[in-house]
This record gives sequence, structure tokens and C-alpha cells, in this order.
Amino acid sequence: MTISMYQVSVPVFLRNLNALNGVLDKAAALAEARKLDQAVLLGQRIYPDMFPLNVQVGQVCTHALRGVAQLAGLTQPDFGAPETTIAGLKERVGKTIEFVKNASAAQVDGTEDKEIVLKFGTREMKFRGQDFLVGFTLPNFFFHYTTAYNILRSVGLEVGKRDFMGAA
Repeated sequence: MTISMYQVSVPVFLRNLNALNGVLDKAAALAEARKLDQAVLLGQRIYPDMFPLNVQVGQVCTHALRGVAQLAGLTQPDFGAPETTIAGLKERVGKTIEFVKNASAAQVDGTEDKEIVLKFGTREMKFRGQDFLVGFTLPNFFFHYTTAYNILRSVGLEVGKRDFMGAA
């Protein structure tokens, strides 16, 4: 059985973005119960040279958005600067979910060999669609998702593997 580009991208992003929203709900409850300043919470990082929580969540969204946009031939939305509240992060994740939901299997399937070029300043990265998805987008998506989750665990948020994985 062949697994399609759509199956490896859109449902994976949606499941984990929804799970992230659930983790953020628990983070909001923790912040309220402990009277934590959300700006301080969103500024937490695992190590000084790593992005803080709010940027980690933003990167989760960026990689899902970019992945779907590049594969489906859609314009990637720009949601602006990193959020400064948990409600803002949830809104960003919600907008990302809506964008990802709008990509159809017909738009994404068959993009295994599509040429994708990413530009970062003067640097260009060229990919085939399948390599872009499985070798760049998904690893980056899960790196930032895991890091955001671990930042919240490190400040005492009581979540576990089921929270991370989301509903099946």
C-alpha cells in the first residue's frame, strides 16, 4: 500500500496542532492557578540559545503552513510577530488549523517530485516535494512542537504522552 503525500502531511499536522491547542489550554490553566505572568511563561526557553516558548509555537505553525502551502501551491499566510499571550498562541494555532484543513488531497498528492525552493536571505534550499516534506518540514515541525511541550513540562505543566500525541 502506498502512503500519499496528503496522508503524511495534512492529517499529521491537524492531529498535532489540535493536541498543541489542548496543551496550551492546560498551560493557560496553570498560569491562572499559579498567577504566572504569561509574558514570562511565553519567554521561557530550554537553553539560552534556543527560541522561547512563544516562538517555538510560532515555528510549529510556520512549518505546517509552509509545508502545506508549498506542496499544494497555495500562498502561505503571514500571521505577523510572535504572540505574547496564550490566547494569542491559541488563535495562531487555530488559524493554522483552518489553513491546513483547506488543502485537499488533490492539491497535495502527486507532489513527490515537485521542485520546491526556499529562500532565507541570500541562501537557497532546493528540494523535491517528498524530500521537503519528510526530510525538512516534518522534522522541523516536530522539533519545535517537542521543544514547546518540553518547555511547558519544565515549568511544571502536568501533561503526558497522550496530551502530546492528541486524539487518534
